[in-house]
Amino acid sequence: MEQAASRGVGHLLVRPARPGDLAAIERLAGGSTPRLTNLPAHRDRLEERIARSTRALSHNVDFPGDELYTFVLEDRDLGEIVGTASIRAQAGAQDAYYTYRQETLIHASQQLNLRHEVQTLSLSHEMSEVSLLCALSLDARYRGTSAATLLRRARLMFIAQYPERFAETLGVAFPGYLDEEGGSPFWNSVGRHFFEQGYHEINLLAGVRSKSFIAEVMPQFPLYLPLLTPQARAAIGREHPAHEQALQEMLAEGFVRSRHVDIFDAGPVVRGERQRLHTLTHCGWHPVRIRPAASLPDAEPAMVANQQLADFRCTVARYALTPTGQLLLSEEQAALLGVEEGRAVLVAPLALPDVEDALDEGEL
Repeated sequence: MEQAASRGVGHLLVRPARPGDLAAIERLAGGSTPRLTNLPAHRDRLEERIARSTRALSHNVDFPGDELYTFVLEDRDLGEIVGTASIRAQAGAQDAYYTYRQETLIHASQQLNLRHEVQTLSLSHEMSEVSLLCALSLDARYRGTSAATLLRRARLMFIAQYPERFAETLGVAFPGYLDEEGGSPFWNSVGRHFFEQGYHEINLLAGVRSKSFIAEVMPQFPLYLPLLTPQARAAIGREHPAHEQALQEMLAEGFVRSRHVDIFDAGPVVRGERQRLHTLTHCGWHPVRIRPAASLPDAEPAMVANQQLADFRCTVARYALTPTGQLLLSEEQAALLGVEEGRAVLVAPLALPDVEDALDEGEL
């Protein structure tokens, strides 16, 4: 089974989730590292998630609302669902999407000739309007491979085709740092003073219900960072080690760090304008030309997606073009995408430029 992740991604397919995928998604939710607030291992919630996605894909949508799109990564050789990921069209469409915003307050006294800059965290729902890439979980056999890239970025291929369904700004919230015991230093220093539950309990509760109750109980006043423990301060904006590569890839995609962090574990929240994201600016349409697999020339790998809404499919193939701009695919690849010769597909390079780690210029 270990060879599944090493042979490449030519037999992997990203498609919308179906009711029959429920058990697999529940397994992936239970195996995520760490457990994800937005992907609880709760069968009823996951069943509802798939139903919401199916409804969203069956309706005409002119602007983003409370739609949720859930996808799975299928290994066609093994006949298994090995990953899942979602898009929330508007992060705060149902309940305000709360984060902590990092800010600086200046305390000064001319009489005492004193001036101090103090770092604070303030509850914010500014990110409620963004479209959120979320709930990604991948089978451990495929982590760190191109399969992870395909699952993560196939959502951008979907957004590129249906821009009216999503906001101009996209966001990704990454799980925050946990200590060796699996506890959250930030939660222990902040949230634990207002809730009886530990980090993992409150994380599950928020996933099954929503995070809106946090704003009802947590203080509305800014949190002064000097009053937090050193461990909590060090965790602010720090991703969980299991998600370091994912964060680097999103930064290479064109996302930038925002001043916002998660209200539970202070994990980083990145944001990106659609017109600046690599996949959306470097994708293009090409008609398909089908040729025998043995005759296909070697070329750089690319993500290839069909143009069907409810039956969206995205896989990886070589970016081999004819002199007239046709994309060369094998019969097997064309069948995987559900396209015929002459049909146009959306193609984007799998490779990304070097990482540029920067803060959102609009928040400086």
